[in-house]
Amino acid sequence: MGTKRKMLSSTFALFMAMAGHAQNKITVAVAANMQYTMDALKVEFKKTDSTEIEVVLGASGQLTQQIMQGAPFDIFVSADTDYPAKLAASNFAAARPEIYTRGVLVLWSVKPGVQLDPTLKNLVSENIQHIAIANPTTAPYGKAAKALMEKYNIYDKIKSKIVTGESITQASQFIATSAADIGFTAKSIVISNQMKGIGHWIELKEEDYPAILQAAVLLKYGQENRARESKKFYDFLVSPPAKEIYKKFGYLAK
Repeated sequence: MGTKRKMLSSTFALFMAMAGHAQNKITVAVAANMQYTMDALKVEFKKTDSTEIEVVLGASGQLTQQIMQGAPFDIFVSADTDYPAKLAASNFAAARPEIYTRGVLVLWSVKPGVQLDPTLKNLVSENIQHIAIANPTTAPYGKAAKALMEKYNIYDKIKSKIVTGESITQASQFIATSAADIGFTAKSIVISNQMKGIGHWIELKEEDYPAILQAAVLLKYGQENRARESKKFYDFLVSPPAKEIYKKFGYLAK
């Protein structure tokens, strides 16, 4: 009988430990441009907190749709301010969205001989057959790229060449694998350890496209299910250590 009680006690203790571990975990919906930056943020956060951070990557618009359809995300880290504001207006947010950084758009190619021009004149060249961008309707960096092409009055001339990725990650894959001759992506991607030194890129003029202000929002699901863990990581996203990481990955002060 004593042995049976010990076994039951051990099983209960294991169950409680597993339950505690499950509660000590949050799920964060993250805009694709933040993929490598988020890895660094998680490492820094782990220095002072044991909460496990599970990341779901995607285009900001797609992630917003998933949240509004009931996806169990605790925090949303967007690549713009419009989608977090939409969630707040639709009663999915537990707090007002906060801008945490500002993104930078670059033009990138891995193909030898492809010229990079900040005025985009080279995109009309016959040597350029495919131009990668993220979907402008769901990805803020794609929206910024389209606005830039429209500013220089070349969008209608080259739109047949455009290859659209579901997110900035997919658009970047098109460029990195030479599926596209050239394309628009986030500076945070091309200077990451994973992509550094691959091909060549130029930073595009900030004044030539709408400012890519990026906001995060604490979601109601997080507040209702994992309030302490969610709030702590949410606060960390706008802390001085996090801002140093954004700077390291090429983002601008908000």
